[in-house]
Amino acid sequence: MGATFYAELTADPDGGFVVTFRDLPEAITGGGTRAEALEMAADALAVALLGRLDDGETLPLVQDMSGVPVTVPAQFAAKIALIEAFEKARKTDPDLSQSSLARRLGIDHKEIRRRLDPNHKTKLSALEETLKALGKRLVIQIEDAA
Repeated sequence: MGATFYAELTADPDGGFVVTFRDLPEAITGGGTRAEALEMAADALAVALLGRLDDGETLPLVQDMSGVPVTVPAQFAAKIALIEAFEKARKTDPDLSQSSLARRLGIDHKEIRRRLDPNHKTKLSALEETLKALGKRLVIQIEDAA
């Protein structure tokens, strides 16, 4: 999953802007200014993606690249990447479970459940450690702000 989706900003008749995503219709937000609306859009995007994961759904691929790019905040992008990596690993290794991953990491199974819970805040170091146990690494890229 990419961490960037494209938003459509529409002037709100009552003032400000409404933000929607064609590829993620449940992510709707707004703000009094364009900058505020885009800041809120990043959070709305993260909530919608994590909501889909919480519901056991797969995440959409970006189909529509028109509009303003909005990137999921880094902490949420890392959590989403971990959940997706775990689910993908389970498809290739049917013996992989939360408990076996916890044993691999030498941690309590309750901790791994929290790390894989879309609604639980997890430290970046713990996300990186878990990704590494799945044979993945977290890469951060810096870009100019829009």
